[in-house]
Amino acid sequence: MGTESRLKRLLSCFHRSFWVANSLELFERLAYYAQAAVMTIFLTDYLRFSVVDATTLSSIFGFLVYLLPIFAGTFADKYGFRKAFSFAFLVMAIGYFLIGAVGSPVFTPLVHDLSLYWLIVIVLVFTAIGESFIKPSVLGTVAFSTDANTKSLGYAIYYTLVNVGGAVGPVVAFFVRNLVGIQWVYMVSALSCAMMLIGTLVFYKVPESAAAIEQPSLKTKLVDMLKVLANGRFMVFLLIFSLYWMTFWQIFITLPLYLTDFISKNAPFDLIESIDAWSIIFLQVVINRLTKRMPPITAIVLGFTVSTLSWFVIAAQPSVGAVIAAMVVWSFGEMSLAPRYYEYIADHAPKGQEALFQGYAFLPIALGYFAGGIVGGRLYEGLAKPPAPAHPHPAEFWLVFGAIGIVGTALMVAYNMYLTRKAVIS
Repeated sequence: MGTESRLKRLLSCFHRSFWVANSLELFERLAYYAQAAVMTIFLTDYLRFSVVDATTLSSIFGFLVYLLPIFAGTFADKYGFRKAFSFAFLVMAIGYFLIGAVGSPVFTPLVHDLSLYWLIVIVLVFTAIGESFIKPSVLGTVAFSTDANTKSLGYAIYYTLVNVGGAVGPVVAFFVRNLVGIQWVYMVSALSCAMMLIGTLVFYKVPESAAAIEQPSLKTKLVDMLKVLANGRFMVFLLIFSLYWMTFWQIFITLPLYLTDFISKNAPFDLIESIDAWSIIFLQVVINRLTKRMPPITAIVLGFTVSTLSWFVIAAQPSVGAVIAAMVVWSFGEMSLAPRYYEYIADHAPKGQEALFQGYAFLPIALGYFAGGIVGGRLYEGLAKPPAPAHPHPAEFWLVFGAIGIVGTALMVAYNMYLTRKAVIS
């Protein structure tokens, strides 16, 4: 009873805006991962794009979603989180609705003179601009609505709710896709964003500590961003880390194609995609305890190694059971490295630039998404499922990504050895 009472007191210390912002993040992630779970299948099976075009479109969208927060955060700080949230959810609601509707017979007469490919590009870029304002606004709210005693728990709650949205979104997509059609997944995502727009306008208030801070000029912030890009050692670390995300995004880009092409046309690919997030929800605390004594870079290398094994599991046995096992293996690697990644960035950021450097934490995710879509789509069409009379080699397709994981692990080890040797010489 004492423990429960202390927990209630601790949770009550959070500002109301903390809970509102994290609730908005939960439903935004649900909307994002619901549509991400079906995007390549939607583009190939429903809109009849080629695998290369579909994966390219997916990579453009994901790249912008994770790259633009670096810039959107500057505008969210300048104009306020409430306006940023409102703008984001309005744009996202319209964008997701248009993606789902663009292939509908009702809209065909309106767009028949336009290139469907470029129409989708425009809508995806528009939607990604809205998406980019969410994370800076949520993380900014968490920062300003917590103190030294609650900050750690605050970020843990944020990370947990992100994964809840990531786990529930594909499950929602599975039921919507099977009950009313794959295009309606985008309508559900649009509805979720529209509801969050209303929630923002009714419930969200900017934390007083954030409203009281005088923000630097836009020019100053842009100059600071360029300073980070000039940090060669940090940029090398981020580029190496992008190889991890290049392989991760295959879960959403090419794995659904593999499951429906080589395992079963009716494979529940969206449910399988959610396994990683469900594993993190239930096992993250356990893995943290097992790895907490490791230096951050060691935990990152361990995570690289374990996650890489997942692609060899898929290559060894073409079955739903093998893919499920591979997703669990991947999650163990992700749980080892993800929290320590942010810790590593915080530890190595120059004094007074911690927040600025954390803003670049999403850069490898963006680069990995872009490279993963471009490379994954072309490899899949040329190796896993080439045009006749060439023979398909799906196992070799996954071995390529296993090899990319091995290269990333080796580069991270070399990077660590270089830093260690340099520190000893110094």
